[in-house]
Amino acid sequence: MTRLIPLQGVENFRDFGDYAAGAGRLKKGVLFRAAHQAEATDEDLAHLASLGIATLVDLRRPNERERSPSRRWDGFSATVIDNDLGMTGEDPWHTFLKESDLSLESIHDYMDEYYRRAPFKERHLDLFSRYFQAVAKGQGAVLIHCAAGKDRTGILAALTHHIAGVSDDDVIDDYLLTNDPTRFERRGHIFLNNIYELTGKRPTEAAMRAAMGVEARYLAAAFAAIKDQYGSLDGYLEGAVGLDAATREAVAAHILL
Repeated sequence: MTRLIPLQGVENFRDFGDYAAGAGRLKKGVLFRAAHQAEATDEDLAHLASLGIATLVDLRRPNERERSPSRRWDGFSATVIDNDLGMTGEDPWHTFLKESDLSLESIHDYMDEYYRRAPFKERHLDLFSRYFQAVAKGQGAVLIHCAAGKDRTGILAALTHHIAGVSDDDVIDDYLLTNDPTRFERRGHIFLNNIYELTGKRPTEAAMRAAMGVEARYLAAAFAAIKDQYGSLDGYLEGAVGLDAATREAVAAHILL
């Protein structure tokens, strides 16, 4: 299947279902992931309206939501899951961009550290828990997104795949779909201009791609940190996210054929 769904003003939109999952298979048309919808066109909104999205999970911080408020389609009635927990002030990413030399090494170091910390942030744990509780209710399709639809969204999608029994190889392959070459071609110059306006600096193309994209090592860093603290992904889902066996079974029942 074609997982990437090209929209005019919504980046990185795709279906992360329809993978083999243990003895079964994830449903198609139930699990969607994306970047923010602040620049969605009317045509994009019409397409989103056709997907039967019952739950929308916005993983962004409050200041991100204020800076780039999502557009909604006519008749929007989905349950929106977000929160106002966590830090105030400047985004850590913006602070890094201003203070960094924007070298490839510095971006890799920042992303490695981000992924080691992200699974344990209070605001993420709240959002992850409420997302899984919503999926367990089995009320239609769900869309998860953050700003770029790659890091916070990538971790949550990978945890969803784990619960379903998707293979490690497919988990990584799906995560790496963020690196679609057409995305860099379409958005790279915009990203570079935004960085220059914010910092007065221009990263190399390699550094730009590292900042816009993802690498398998990032997700591996998150999972390694989880296992260090909780012993396993299952231990984290139970002990940190708060998912009991019944909720996990209900999640699987909704997303598996």
